[in-house]
Amino acid sequence: MAMLWKFMRVAKYSKTALSPKVKVRGIPTHSRHSSSKSVPSDFAASAPCSNTVELLGKSYPQDDYSNVTEKILSKVGKNLHNRKHHPLWLIKEQVKEHFYKHYLGRRGTPLFSVYDGLSPVVTVQQNFDSLLIPQNHASRRKEDNYYLNRDHMLRAHTSAHQWDLIHSGLDAFLAVGDVYRRDTIDNTHYPVFHQMEGVRLFSCHELFSSIKDGDGLQLFEQGHRTAHKQECHTMEAVRLVEFNLKQVLTKLMTHIFGDGLQVRWVDCYFPFTHPSFEMEINFQGEWMEVLGCGVMEQQLVNSAGAQDKIGWAFGLGLERLAMILYDIPDIRLFWSEDERFLKQFIGSHIWQKIKFQPLSRYPPLINDISFWLPSETYSQNDFYDLVRTIGGDLIEKVVLLDEFAHPKTKKVSHCYRIIYRHPERTLTQDEVHRIHRAIEESAVRELGVEGRF
Repeated sequence: MAMLWKFMRVAKYSKTALSPKVKVRGIPTHSRHSSSKSVPSDFAASAPCSNTVELLGKSYPQDDYSNVTEKILSKVGKNLHNRKHHPLWLIKEQVKEHFYKHYLGRRGTPLFSVYDGLSPVVTVQQNFDSLLIPQNHASRRKEDNYYLNRDHMLRAHTSAHQWDLIHSGLDAFLAVGDVYRRDTIDNTHYPVFHQMEGVRLFSCHELFSSIKDGDGLQLFEQGHRTAHKQECHTMEAVRLVEFNLKQVLTKLMTHIFGDGLQVRWVDCYFPFTHPSFEMEINFQGEWMEVLGCGVMEQQLVNSAGAQDKIGWAFGLGLERLAMILYDIPDIRLFWSEDERFLKQFIGSHIWQKIKFQPLSRYPPLINDISFWLPSETYSQNDFYDLVRTIGGDLIEKVVLLDEFAHPKTKKVSHCYRIIYRHPERTLTQDEVHRIHRAIEESAVRELGVEGRF
């Protein structure tokens, strides 16, 4: 379910997408039960003879869909959610402990198994087709995803593992990992972020056993799809699954953020759940979305081999929870190697109350860039990705200031404001000028824009 994301040395920029000569070496990760061993992140680049990318021990031929950048590939295998005492690790462990403690099987063992080492490289079939996402759905666009080629990509959500885990015979599990999306640039968005997927399936007996006179109730019927249920589900089954899902998640959020937390549910649409909802919590007077969830599409459940069961799924963003819980103002900080940041989260236990103490606030440097767009094929996410690749985590924010259409030529011009700020030191105007100049030159060369510099 999932629907939200070191510092590089200034160097001459070559290609927005990975060039045919780049080879990235790594070590594969394996799925396992409740394991926290990370994939080593000592990547190296070299020039092989073929147009392929080697990632996590496998080779992927490039084609017209390949758009993953070297900057993004350098993040693969970092596994911040498995780095002890990291704020993302703390959130993951808190959720795990909550589920282990409160949801037990018949033998008193944890009902939910946890998978936090699954490979972030998935097939397009896993990421989209297995989840019943239509071929023409906007979420498949190259502009929004990182593709190794037409068949393989960096997962856009941990939902990519739903089908495989259900097919392996699991009825209740949590899947945690890094996910990759091309997106805007600001303090709450980053091209790599971390999600936790939750899935629970119920048999007829499990769902109705606690209901008085529930023996006559059924999971399925030959009915009609409405805004409240799928055509194959009985209303009684859907209501109980929905109630259980909302109860589980409300208890989880209350456990993390404390009693008195206000929660509200907003109806929404996800292709692979129906009905589906987003949870918003009221934190310090502001309503914020923290997760998406819903009743799983029965076609998905059936195809994975669990035809006699009904279930729910949720997806939550670890960065979103950590930023709220620890008052972390900038998503880039999660990638910081600065001990002043990391040491703040070392405590005697995972539930220790921690409030992030800001590092010295270094001044921003602001530069604008304007250019004429090449054609209707221009994508803002292509420009954002180019800026990220060149400027890395020195880029705090990119804002489209102005859009102008020439009355005679009909050409369209964009003006962007780029805010540069290093989280750990003061930037000089000279080094920012070199980065900004590289962005201008690369935008012309790689995106085909006409500069108005």
